[in-house]
Amino acid sequence: MKNATKEAAAKLLILPLLLVQTRGQDFGQTQFICTSVPKDVDLCAATMQNGVASEDLKSTVMQLRETVLQQKETIMNHKETIRELTSKLNRCESQSMPEAGDSRASGRRKESGSKNTMGDVSRAPSDTLSQLGQTLQSLKQRLENLEQFSRTNSSVQANGLKELLQNKIDELERQVLSRVNSLEEGRTSLRNETEQRGKVESTLTSLHQRITDLEKGQKDNRPLDRFQLTFPLRTNYMYAKVKKSLPEMYAFTVCMWLKSNASPSVGTPFSYAVPGQANELVLIGWGNNPMEILINDKMAKLPFVINDGKWHHICITWTTRDGVWEAFQDGVIRGNGENLAPYHPIKPQGVLVLGQEQDTLGGGFDATQAFVGNMANFNMWDRKLSSGEIYNLATCSSKAQTGNVLAWAETSIDIYGGISKWTFEPCRQIN
Repeated sequence: MKNATKEAAAKLLILPLLLVQTRGQDFGQTQFICTSVPKDVDLCAATMQNGVASEDLKSTVMQLRETVLQQKETIMNHKETIRELTSKLNRCESQSMPEAGDSRASGRRKESGSKNTMGDVSRAPSDTLSQLGQTLQSLKQRLENLEQFSRTNSSVQANGLKELLQNKIDELERQVLSRVNSLEEGRTSLRNETEQRGKVESTLTSLHQRITDLEKGQKDNRPLDRFQLTFPLRTNYMYAKVKKSLPEMYAFTVCMWLKSNASPSVGTPFSYAVPGQANELVLIGWGNNPMEILINDKMAKLPFVINDGKWHHICITWTTRDGVWEAFQDGVIRGNGENLAPYHPIKPQGVLVLGQEQDTLGGGFDATQAFVGNMANFNMWDRKLSSGEIYNLATCSSKAQTGNVLAWAETSIDIYGGISKWTFEPCRQIN
């Protein structure tokens, strides 16, 4: 019996159960309950048999396990935080080290830093504040050094910038002076050109005077209308000016003899300008365009072909009523039309110029529009001539008349720029 009892006792296990009463995170009193359980018997079943609630034990064990896991996780987080703080503190201490100091102090810092591991995280607050103060003082000193360096560097840069700007200003001054010199040279060249032009005009005028003197002997023996004007060059200074102005006209006929081989056009045989209207009455051929008649700046194209180097007689008639016009070449009508400045009378008190187109009253000549060739027998009437009268003029009939507004005569015009006068016989064979 005694042996059986020992064998039974050997098969029993003592199960210590820890009953924990918890309130928040605080642990209460503990109590151990010792219960004999057979070796091969389920503990939970045995505890039920002994009056202990297995469900409560399971719940307590699960809560203990969760608490242990949470505590373990918290410890790991604390270790990680300690590691980060240790690293930051080491960096602050390394930045606060003086560049030249006691090697022993440096050694102590290194030793202190080496002891600042996960296993030794305790540090006195006074030591930390002292080190932070040293760090701030060091940073302040470094900041002052940087500011001083920046001021010095800024001063150097300012001096360099000032020198650069001064060099730039000097360069601009040189460029301006060079430009001024160029302009002065151009002005000198222009003055020289003007002087040269004046000399040319003076020479041409002298030649004209000599020719006039040579023609004096013939002048006394010929009629005043037997002459021609020669415009040898396309310039803006060769022209003739009619001394007499035109009256107000409601119709007119203008006729003349022309000879030219200018290309592509003959230019402007005559232009009449009045105050406020430079194109009151103009006969012009310019560029590759056909000849045109302009009245009060209104235009009609004329079918003249006269730049073949031969003499041609041309006439143009116009009336203000309906603006009707006709164009005759060598006594034959070549074109006509209407609505050319209708009901606009030709205004008086203007300037009539031969050989140039006026852009302003009595001037504003353009060399590209100048007449080149010969001109003779420029006559104007204040009425429309008949086709028969025009034919008589072109064929030198004895019934031909001179203009009642303007008659061709040497005493009626002034010449400028070297235009020459030559004897002209319109009724001779003209080549």
